[in-house]
Amino acid sequence: MNNKCILLVEDNQDDLDLTLRALRKHSLADEIVVVRDGPEALDALFGAGQYADNMIVPTVILLDLKLPKIDGLEVLQSIRNNERTKLFPVVILTSSSEEEDKVKGYSLGANSYIRKPVDFVEFADVVLQLQRYWLELNDVAPS
Repeated sequence: MNNKCILLVEDNQDDLDLTLRALRKHSLADEIVVVRDGPEALDALFGAGQYADNMIVPTVILLDLKLPKIDGLEVLQSIRNNERTKLFPVVILTSSSEEEDKVKGYSLGANSYIRKPVDFVEFADVVLQLQRYWLELNDVAPS
């Protein structure tokens, strides 16, 4: 996989703006695809709906938990239950500090669980570290 694509699953506009600003500041991804809810994330990954002709094959998925329609944990479960997507790296990037969310996320196969820092400088640093690890250091599973 030569094209380094981040699938960003985020519904909160403020968090989306901060994340995109931090991601674009360091320009490590060739492409950032933004989806706003669970069904759109699944459509993008499984080539359905508006993504029927343009299925997304991400290098890493940054997944919020509190999503409309289908929550992030259900999205994660669908990703892991599908033969084609089950090895995609999924990083839960959320404001949730609920222990139960963390346990469920890891139990469903999340590769990482990151709480979004409130401070932008700290948040930008976290995003930079995520990008460097998942886009530069990590060897993705063969597709």
